[in-house]
Amino acid sequence: MKKFLNRTGSFIICVWLMCVAANAQSLIPGGQVIGLELGDNTVTVAAFDEELGADAQQAGLKVGDRILSVNGKTVHTAADVRYALERSEGVVELTVQRNKKSDTLRFTPAVTTDGPKLGVYLKQGVTGIGTVTWYDPDTGKFGTLGHGVNNPRGELLNMVSGNAYRACVVSVRKGACGNPGQLMGALQDAEPIGALYKNTTRGIFGTTDKGWSGTAIPLAAAKDVRTGPATIRSTVQGDTVQEYSVEILKVYPTAGATGRNILLRITDPALLEATGGIVQGMSGSPIIQDGKLIGAVTHVLVNDPTTGYGIFIENMLDAAA
Repeated sequence: MKKFLNRTGSFIICVWLMCVAANAQSLIPGGQVIGLELGDNTVTVAAFDEELGADAQQAGLKVGDRILSVNGKTVHTAADVRYALERSEGVVELTVQRNKKSDTLRFTPAVTTDGPKLGVYLKQGVTGIGTVTWYDPDTGKFGTLGHGVNNPRGELLNMVSGNAYRACVVSVRKGACGNPGQLMGALQDAEPIGALYKNTTRGIFGTTDKGWSGTAIPLAAAKDVRTGPATIRSTVQGDTVQEYSVEILKVYPTAGATGRNILLRITDPALLEATGGIVQGMSGSPIIQDGKLIGAVTHVLVNDPTTGYGIFIENMLDAAA
């Protein structure tokens, strides 16, 4: 499952006109945890500085507010906000959006040796972690999550730019009935390993010249997926990928691209002990059956963390093209 984060601290925290893996006969299955940064030309208040943010809070600014303009100048990035503040004197005027409504706030920024400050931490777009599903060494393309990333309004985020980072799992909150767990991750390197080019309801896709090692395996058509034993590849500690046993309970051949084509249950004692089942951050974990890549884990059942859904690999690859 996905778990998204902001850049105010550590992670809390899954072909254009070219031929991609949709035409591939085999792909390298993933399982590696990956950091994802999706830009959508929005700037949102993520938190307040305890010392410098009092005036902004008193003026009515809230966490989650999207900053549309500063002193009448439209802003799309945190750098735009800083640039506008550097050229301001005294009271500033912020136009913000909250719950689909716009409002104008006026207050005097804190004065520091580095210039005026709003006293807030800003988040650009959405960031988080997921699990790599597949990598194509011939094209450098990869897929993750098996589902899309939404904006705060619950709509598919309109990604205009994005980066991928190597990451690792630093801790796990186990899942329980009614309380989905999560992987807590951290970036291993500040430099991205690749660029994201597509955010879709069937996964996020990118390109990399660094890639992941491994042996490519054949792909299975949706019609060949059956109930019975299978495995998934996931990382739940550090950066070590392991394979875990699952049972495919049901197949939904006409479910389309909902990300709920496969109903599966975690049966591996080691994974159940470590996570309690499927947790946020495991979205994109490749599902393998009879030596073939058949899909990716996408959802968990809130009332039963041992059970969840997956998407057919052919549906995911269609979206990547």
